[in-house]
Amino acid sequence: MPAFYFAQEPLEESKPMQKKNPLKLNKLQLRTLALAQVLARDPAGAITDAETGEVTLTRLPHAHGNHVHVGAFVVSSKDASGFDNPAVWVALKRKGLVREEARPGGQVTLMPQGLEYDTGLGDKFLEPSDH
Repeated sequence: MPAFYFAQEPLEESKPMQKKNPLKLNKLQLRTLALAQVLARDPAGAITDAETGEVTLTRLPHAHGNHVHVGAFVVSSKDASGFDNPAVWVALKRKGLVREEARPGGQVTLMPQGLEYDTGLGDKFLEPSDH
């Protein structure tokens, strides 16, 4: 029986496939983090620390009527309810995405991991509102 030999070619290095939602955030935590990421890109309401890469949101939006203004976007109050939910901020802190929980009417600091986390909701905020 003849032996077959295959030339050993180096395998291309591929990036490992990233697992969706590896920290197992719930839907409210994902929505809140996604909205916080939007706010972090708004220089009018965020301060970036160049040394650490952290971004402090100087104020969190509050609902009026059935919607909330999040940067250039208008979001339903229901979708932004995590901003006022202390348990959401405690969970995001525990998972290393924010440095400290948001204080009522206060600010919150997103860690670089929180800024980079793929919530799967980023495509929802592509077009600003004209409201």
